[in-house]
Amino acid sequence: MSILPPNVNDETADTAGGRVVVVLVLILGLIFAAAYTGAHYAAGDKVPRGTTVSGVSIGGHPQAEAAERLQAGLADRVSGPIEATVEGQPVSVDPSAAGIGVDYDASVAAAGGKRSWNPVRLWNYFTGGQDFEAEVTVDEDAFAKALVGLNEKYGKAPREGALGFDAGSITTLKPRLGRELDPVSTRDALVTAYLAEDDDAPELELTQVAPEIDEADLEQARTTFANAAVSGSVTLSFDENVVKLYPADYTPALSLQPVDGVLVPQLDAAKLAEVVAANVSADGAPVDASVALVDGKPKVIAAKPGVSYDQAQIDAGFLALVAAPEGQRTLSVDAKVAKPEFSTKDARALKIKERVSTFTTYYPYAEYRNVNLGRAAELIDGTLLKPGETFSLNDIVGERTVANGFTNGYIISDGILTSDLGGGVSQMATTTFNAMFFAGLEDVEHKPHSFYIDRYPIGREATVAWGAVDLRFKNDTPYGVLVAANVTPATGSSSGVVTVSMYSTKWWNITTSVSDRYNPTKAEVRKIDTKKCHANTGYGGFDIDVKRYFSPAGANTEKRPTENFHTTYTPSDTVICTNPNAEDNVS
Repeated sequence: MSILPPNVNDETADTAGGRVVVVLVLILGLIFAAAYTGAHYAAGDKVPRGTTVSGVSIGGHPQAEAAERLQAGLADRVSGPIEATVEGQPVSVDPSAAGIGVDYDASVAAAGGKRSWNPVRLWNYFTGGQDFEAEVTVDEDAFAKALVGLNEKYGKAPREGALGFDAGSITTLKPRLGRELDPVSTRDALVTAYLAEDDDAPELELTQVAPEIDEADLEQARTTFANAAVSGSVTLSFDENVVKLYPADYTPALSLQPVDGVLVPQLDAAKLAEVVAANVSADGAPVDASVALVDGKPKVIAAKPGVSYDQAQIDAGFLALVAAPEGQRTLSVDAKVAKPEFSTKDARALKIKERVSTFTTYYPYAEYRNVNLGRAAELIDGTLLKPGETFSLNDIVGERTVANGFTNGYIISDGILTSDLGGGVSQMATTTFNAMFFAGLEDVEHKPHSFYIDRYPIGREATVAWGAVDLRFKNDTPYGVLVAANVTPATGSSSGVVTVSMYSTKWWNITTSVSDRYNPTKAEVRKIDTKKCHANTGYGGFDIDVKRYFSPAGANTEKRPTENFHTTYTPSDTVICTNPNAEDNVS
């Protein structure tokens, strides 16, 4: 038996023992790892055993299957409305419309239904079994819209205070408290009741809501702007021309609008421009004075100076101007001023004060007469003749064209009727001639019709033709003359009416006489073979004389000899249309 050194035997024994321990630890580690891995794969993404979500059992099932089970288990509860009350009134809220729903996947994940190496997750899976509530989601936009609908039905919106202007006065709309559902508490109550299994309907509380614009805001707006705005006129100074604008004029261009909880003055620049332009000529051209009929009486329409100015300069200073105290309510505007050629004083000097003559004629229905006579009256009405000026019907009415508002009608040409633009306007010439005749104005040019038309006064009538025959007369009185013309259209059952009146200061009293007819002539028979032929039953012609007697009126001391108007009417021939396609032969 050999004896080893003591140190060698001890070291060998320790090394062998350590190796055994290491091997054992490794073996145990491998066993634990294998068990842990097996537990991990056994748990997978399954929900811990015994788990419920909002009372629905989903434990031990993979996540996707658990989500399906949860959805099926909650189907009855999520399909119906959420029942609640508002001040004792029952309310049914559609959860889908309110954006309320369940996130099934998130609910399962929150309950532990997800794959993980976390030992807590594995421990919970094998030893778990807790009760969870489903994850309820809210679409905030949809909920906000639903809340608006509930407030409209059960609440009462606050009324915002407002100040306005009417005819230069301040108008007030007083603010009023409102009552609305509180968004946070209403949201929480509906979410809680959404999946609740009991039948207790939550009470949705209405709370008072203050308007953004309250009495204090109204008072501030009154004292800082509105009271001053209606306190008196403001003045725009265009160099030498001064224009006053009164509250009733300019307040339609003002308003007070809520901005960040206060009322802020606002200016409607377009409306203000209209107000300024009504007092000065916006295009820089002066406007002459005139005379017009107002309520049936002649009235001088004041002249307007021409003013060129920058509207933006007025806009920029106007709100401060109307809010300024008395004595500081003038705004100087850079401008160029031009005076009108015919002033208001000149217009008054015309002394157009009364109707000095009027004459009316009538006509049978024909639509072309309604159109042409109406258009002629529109153009003649309002004509102003200053002393010494001459009236020309052709100059005033213009060429009778479609573009000028006229249509085809019948005229007399070469002693027979034919169709042409402006037919019927001669009746306006006749009516105007008679109004001139009895006003005592000077006859410059007139031509009677070639044959007599019995609806016109015999010997006192006139015809016109563009470029050939005109009606002209001169205002040879010391006063102005305003010509007024009006047409009442004819209908199938009533005659048309043409009236022309002259307004001035009376200078002559006019009387007249008519001679007997003399120098009679016989009508002929004419056969015409054209498509434009119009059949006519003729009658004879004759001569006649009409006298006009002048008697001074008012301040007139003149003497004027009697005037004689001689007219020769040619026969109106009988016309027979021989062309089978003539207009009068076509039905």
